[in-house]
Amino acid sequence: MSYYSDGIPPHGGQLINRIATPEQREVFLSKAEFLPRVQLDARAVSDLEMIAIGGFSPLTGFMNQEDYNRVVAEMRLANGTVWSIPITLSVTEEVAAPLTEGGLIRLDNPEGQFIGVLELTQKYTYDKKHEVINVYRTDDEKHPGVQVVYNQGSVNLAGDVWLLERAPHSQFPAYQIDPVESRKLFKLRGWKTIVGFQTRNPIHRAHEYIQKCAMETVDGLFLHPLVGATKDDDIPADVRMRCYEILLEKYYPQDRVILAINPSAMRYAGPREAIFHALIRKNYGCTHFIVGRDHAGVGDYYGTYDAQYIFDEFSQEEIGIVPMKFEHAFYCTRTKQMATTKTSPSKSEERIHLSGTKVREMLRRGELPPPEFSRPEVAAELARAMRVPVKV
Repeated sequence: MSYYSDGIPPHGGQLINRIATPEQREVFLSKAEFLPRVQLDARAVSDLEMIAIGGFSPLTGFMNQEDYNRVVAEMRLANGTVWSIPITLSVTEEVAAPLTEGGLIRLDNPEGQFIGVLELTQKYTYDKKHEVINVYRTDDEKHPGVQVVYNQGSVNLAGDVWLLERAPHSQFPAYQIDPVESRKLFKLRGWKTIVGFQTRNPIHRAHEYIQKCAMETVDGLFLHPLVGATKDDDIPADVRMRCYEILLEKYYPQDRVILAINPSAMRYAGPREAIFHALIRKNYGCTHFIVGRDHAGVGDYYGTYDAQYIFDEFSQEEIGIVPMKFEHAFYCTRTKQMATTKTSPSKSEERIHLSGTKVREMLRRGELPPPEFSRPEVAAELARAMRVPVKV
């Protein structure tokens, strides 16, 4: 594996920085009242942020039609670079009509605050059904990712972007570690091999098991929970972060784990999103990435290990980060420990299968998950946060 000056090369070879300099910011602010405005939703704000800090390298802005078409059809940018998820800014025809290609567009957040600039190079329409069938493998409107596409505008705005400033995260400033900083941290600690872990749920015992299995073979773990937009019924980010803090304090070696937030939004795109998540962690400096059961899945739209199989469609050189594929872990009542079918002699009735869904269901019934499911301190924190009176 080749190495960048600060570790593994970012995707595409260069870590992108689209954060305006103080001088650029002053120029943009001076034009603020004269620029046409586009208001971003929460996902677009996350995308703008991830482009600006280099998390979506090599992207420098929202995709043009050539990149978009090839990503949807082939999981590659127009130049052939692997990329699995379209990153687009979609608006209605009414919003797009007065915008002029070649001009600057003011980007506001949902509260109407000026946060970025788009150098508009192209406006184009697209086929929503074609996108969802290819990206999400379904056109079922109950799928949260499909729902977003069907509800968004029919015109995509393309062009490079600038984020006006990198403000501290409103909830987790201490864990706002951008790719430039994470790479420096890895280098400072002397880590040459780093495994990234994506999560949008509190960590249960199966997660802990596969993380620690991975940690046996690398220098460090980059625990990277997603804190951008998620489904309404997902556990809130602040609750999850408290659970991670508790877990790391009590059950992990302090010098071998870095906890940082991932500002991006969930797509729930299953296999394609597994590739996407791996490339993001590559940009943060990870050399390895854990891919477990039904990664980034939702409902029954994807096969249990489809998110692992998709990596076989690309060469190691194209992806540039090593996927660490794990089978579904369970608690084995025979050996009294976490295991998979690769390590346990147990029969099916001797296995307690774990999932975030099961933990949530138990809490809603007023039951504290047993230690086979979740560390007791984490279960107690979840019960407290969900304000569930736990049965004794």
